[in-house]
Amino acid sequence: MLNSSKIWPGIVSAVLIAVLINAALFFLLAQSRSLNIASLWQDPYLQYVTAFSLKQAFFSTLLSVGLAIPVAHALSRRRFAGKELLLKLFSMTLVLPVLVGVFGILSIYGKSGLLSDILLIFGLKWNINIYGLSGILLAHVFFNLPFATQLLVQALNQIPCDQRRLAYQLGLQGWHQFRLIEWPYLRLQLFHATGLVFILCFTSFATVMALGGGPSATTIELAIYHAIRFDFDLQTGALLALWQLLLCGTFHLIVQCATKPIAIQGKDINIILPPRLDSFGEKMWNYFWIGAAVLLVIPPLAMIIISGVNSSALSILKQSAIWNATITSLMLATCSAISALSLGTTIILTSRSWRLLGKSIRANGIEIIASLVLVVPGSVLSTGLFLMLRSYIDVFNSAFWLILTVNTMMALPYVVKILSQPAYQLAQQYHGLCCSLGLKGLNQLRLIEWQALRAPIARALAISFVLSTGDLGAIALVGSKDFETLPLYLFRLMGSYQMDAAAAVSLILFTVSLGCYALIEKITTWKSYA
Repeated sequence: MLNSSKIWPGIVSAVLIAVLINAALFFLLAQSRSLNIASLWQDPYLQYVTAFSLKQAFFSTLLSVGLAIPVAHALSRRRFAGKELLLKLFSMTLVLPVLVGVFGILSIYGKSGLLSDILLIFGLKWNINIYGLSGILLAHVFFNLPFATQLLVQALNQIPCDQRRLAYQLGLQGWHQFRLIEWPYLRLQLFHATGLVFILCFTSFATVMALGGGPSATTIELAIYHAIRFDFDLQTGALLALWQLLLCGTFHLIVQCATKPIAIQGKDINIILPPRLDSFGEKMWNYFWIGAAVLLVIPPLAMIIISGVNSSALSILKQSAIWNATITSLMLATCSAISALSLGTTIILTSRSWRLLGKSIRANGIEIIASLVLVVPGSVLSTGLFLMLRSYIDVFNSAFWLILTVNTMMALPYVVKILSQPAYQLAQQYHGLCCSLGLKGLNQLRLIEWQALRAPIARALAISFVLSTGDLGAIALVGSKDFETLPLYLFRLMGSYQMDAAAAVSLILFTVSLGCYALIEKITTWKSYA
């Protein structure tokens, strides 16, 4: 397992990644030389954009993580029919294309949504404006509360059986059990979840673009897009991109320094305290939060399907534009997923080999390089590459390759994080056996690596595929009517208020994304009995 043929490909990949990111940053810096940095705190518009970005991210995180605590606590305490299905639906929001989720939210809470129709029956009017800060917060909670809940449920599942048994013997219940037994484990995961959700909300693009509601609800990410795409103000776009990079880097550093290592996956103990320790009030409290989470997640997902089956569906399917957008999305997603998995595999093989040799600093370093995109937002990378290439090629005619590069880079951290630990544990377990049997190369891959790592490989590939399928950031910068993906096609329909057509396209994107996700996992984890 430890030979140079497994080390140098990862080094080459890491060098390419570092060069690409640094080149993008260099061209951003070069474009920003003539700008006055002080404009970031002197220009009222830039001040407002920064303040709004921080405000919406703060309140989105507060609501998402704050509400996830009682939901996770309730799910860890209660057993009920459909619990596993509910957790799977929570997982679905992680891979749901953003615009599809936004459309589902509009179908419920919009002025022509389900709630408005119900109120009209009783002679009432729906006066809540879904566009602006309220809509952004609602969408961020829809996407991130299930994510935060899953992280916190995993933390609660790490509580040893002995501690729960001791709590039962001592008669701990209610607040005392939460404070003494559950809170120490939640606290370990809470800062990690808070940091991740804050960064996701701060760098949110498609959600703010669809629900922002104009200049009064614009984030730094969206301001970069407007500066380059509409105003062609490259200097302002570059300055904003660097400013966002600095802020994201600071947030990421704080999270890394303040977060203790925790187990990502733990055995679901599903320990339920005896019924006599759970009062009727406690049960109702738990089911109230579970019901609230169900009402948040299920209706938008259901409306995606219900709204998508309408009179415009057949006419949409007859248009060549929808099929061209679908083919483009599938091609980009397939190439991006394979590229991200290939790059990630070379880096993981290198880091694993170094860890087995006791060179943990090198191993951590190469994995950090692969995860740089977590600090460098997609808008920053897209902007830098756009500025770098525009002097040499027609970027809009080469949009496919630019988007492919950005999507590959954006998916790479997920591949590394999903595969790194399982691959290292496998090497620890079977390294000696492979050496004694002389297994290497394709034989080792077929008999050991593939058999043990099929599930995480499938998940990494599927997540990479769906992330690329639903991405709007890069295509929004360089896309056109001659080259568009399903998310861009859907966004244009929503922007022109063709809601029936948008509903049909939303259902198509929903089906393609989740169908391909399930298909990839099924194919790659299919057991061979030959």
